[in-house]
Amino acid sequence: MTISVKKAILVLVATLYIIGTPIGNLGDISLRAAEVLKTADLVACEDTRRTLKLLTHLGIRVKMLSCRSQNEEFAAKKIIAALDQGLTVAYASDAGTPALSDPGAVLVRLTIAAGHEVIPIPGPSAFASLLSVSGGTDKTVIFEGFLSPKQGRRRSRLRELLGMEAATVLYESPFRILKLLEDIAEIDQARYICIGREMTKVYEEYIRGTAAEVLAALSEKKEQIGEFSVFIAGKKCNK
Repeated sequence: MTISVKKAILVLVATLYIIGTPIGNLGDISLRAAEVLKTADLVACEDTRRTLKLLTHLGIRVKMLSCRSQNEEFAAKKIIAALDQGLTVAYASDAGTPALSDPGAVLVRLTIAAGHEVIPIPGPSAFASLLSVSGGTDKTVIFEGFLSPKQGRRRSRLRELLGMEAATVLYESPFRILKLLEDIAEIDQARYICIGREMTKVYEEYIRGTAAEVLAALSEKKEQIGEFSVFIAGKKCNK
């Protein structure tokens, strides 16, 4: 009698945790996020120097790996190799939730394709934080992130966005915020907007009003400091 024996192949399915980290105030880190970072075998991050400050604040010492937009696909291969060994990996971008105008999407896609689990650890997000204090009543919100720095493309996309009934949330640097507001005001100076600057930090500030009013208020400042998040009400719910 011939007996056929099938060899069992052990496949390690490890977990990659996508962690939302503070957008400013380190006290905003969740207990669950802190626990995952503490127990992870490897912490991959957009900027090791930024994440090291958070880990030091939490009293955590762990092996780190850089995974930023410029090397995300290459770094993802190293992360997947670690997962293949059964290691637990946590990923954090500089601030907020990865893959929202931050690296992370490529890493997630490749990790899923490699057969490993990808689990989100909910946390801070400039997008959600601004929405909660914007006063907007729109049922639909478009997250656009950063618009093109080129004026023609930026204005063209703004016209499309302001023509919709949905609200829009944008991110902008301190170097282009006034140009963005000028473009919005030129298209619809009465459009309601809310700007959040340095959210959760010591000098956080919120400016609300029409595009013309917010532009005037911000133009009075000597210099623009910090990253900006911009809520633009939809055409239907503009108030």
